[in-house]
Amino acid sequence: MSAKVVVVTGAGGPAGQAVVRRLSAEGDTVVAVDHRPHPEVAGVQQVTVDLLEPHAVGDLARQVAAEYGRVDGVVHLVGGWRGAKTFGEASLEDWEVLHDLLIRTLQHVSLAFDPLLSRSDNGRFVIVSAKVAQAPTQGSAAYAAAKAAAEAWTLAMADAYEGTGAAATILVVNAIVHDAMRAENPEATFPGFTDVEDLAEMVAGLWEAPVKEVNGRRLDLSK
Repeated sequence: MSAKVVVVTGAGGPAGQAVVRRLSAEGDTVVAVDHRPHPEVAGVQQVTVDLLEPHAVGDLARQVAAEYGRVDGVVHLVGGWRGAKTFGEASLEDWEVLHDLLIRTLQHVSLAFDPLLSRSDNGRFVIVSAKVAQAPTQGSAAYAAAKAAAEAWTLAMADAYEGTGAAATILVVNAIVHDAMRAENPEATFPGFTDVEDLAEMVAGLWEAPVKEVNGRRLDLSK
């Protein structure tokens, strides 16, 4: 398909950087968004926005629409992890942090960009979740609950897209690995981890798949 206009939130992290590079290499117009300055990629627009501020996210959506006339995709990669050894040690402070990172940013971004994606002939909204959301362990109570809530929100968005050209998709991993992690732990094999480059390749392919194959789907990358 022709070049797309794609917004990548959480673009400063390793997964975000991989996705930005992959989409940019395809010739897409990429708006890379993070809450702080992040590494530049040639030809990519860098934007600093606090995604916990709904008005700021709304301004971002209006800015992108005004500049490019449309949005064909949003890849939401804001993440974070907090956990404990046992259920009894679970911290509600961890929940508050994860609620902001994994749920509130998702809500603000999805609501702001939904009108634009709804108008796209081939719009895509993407999040990355974790297998633990469906099979929580006692030490992951806050994290698993936040991921499960993020999945539910995204599936509700997918329901709204039924019968349209847009899709909302959940990519599921055990965990993410990248080159810096391997360099820090050269003896580790990271079994079951998904490389950020493989994640980026999967993201890029979502626009090629028929909408019925990706809308409201949990696509497992951990196999």
